Amino acid sequence: MRPELRVLVVEDEESTRQEMASLLGDMPEVSEVLVASNGASAVRLLGTTSIDAAFLDILMPGLDGMDVARVLSVMSEPPSIVFVTASESHAVEAFGIGAVDYLLKPIRPERLAEAVGRIAQLRRASGSTPPAEDLHVVQIDTGRRTVFVKRDDVQFVEAQGDYVRLHTAEGTHLIRLSLSYLEEVWASAGFVRVHRGFLVAIPWVRDLRVTSSSGLVAGTPAGDVPVSRRHGRHLREQLLEAAKRDQLGRSARPPGTAKDQP
Repeated sequence: MRPELRVLVVEDEESTRQEMASLLGDMPEVSEVLVASNGASAVRLLGTTSIDAAFLDILMPGLDGMDVARVLSVMSEPPSIVFVTASESHAVEAFGIGAVDYLLKPIRPERLAEAVGRIAQLRRASGSTPPAEDLHVVQIDTGRRTVFVKRDDVQFVEAQGDYVRLHTAEGTHLIRLSLSYLEEVWASAGFVRVHRGFLVAIPWVRDLRVTSSSGLVAGTPAGDVPVSRRHGRHLREQLLEAAKRDQLGRSARPPGTAKDQP
């Protein structure tokens, strides 16, 4: 494989920074690894060079990883972002910023390689619409058995650390993917971001309503999905367009079940 990625590691712990740089440098997708020991150094470096991906520690003195990510997000050609941290508590905020992945310390080489592979795939696909059949069926290995979940059966998706939880009428399924990745490859199937930690499938939405505990929510047969103020207007527009095309109100009933039961 031809090396294609120029990556930046931003980490204040020297041992971790050196370990990540070494692991990344050995990967066939990576052509060059740059390092910065803090957020301020990273921002200065970004003013003089371009990168394809940034691996950001979240908790750093001064400018932290979230601050650096916000700087990256407003660049004309923003790099892919992977957060690296010892805590799961920032996962929802991280994916809300648009992170491709979220890695927990201590870093496992296989997880780092998985994140790099995902970045390479997204970079190759940039500028083109992902094929509609991409991840049409998700294979989930639970150790004792393998479950196959159809994309069209998923009503909403919830970010949970290194994983996402797929909510269907039959139950939930946990898989190691990022919310941002699914947002991109499932956009053609009507999945839209409604909250920093949630995607919802437009055809499954039955209504929008305001609750005392969660504010605005999108109702689906599998449960209510929180909708942030930032995404509320866009969701309403998407629902209106879907209603005009008669693409709302997908039924959770098995095929052949009558709509009205006595």
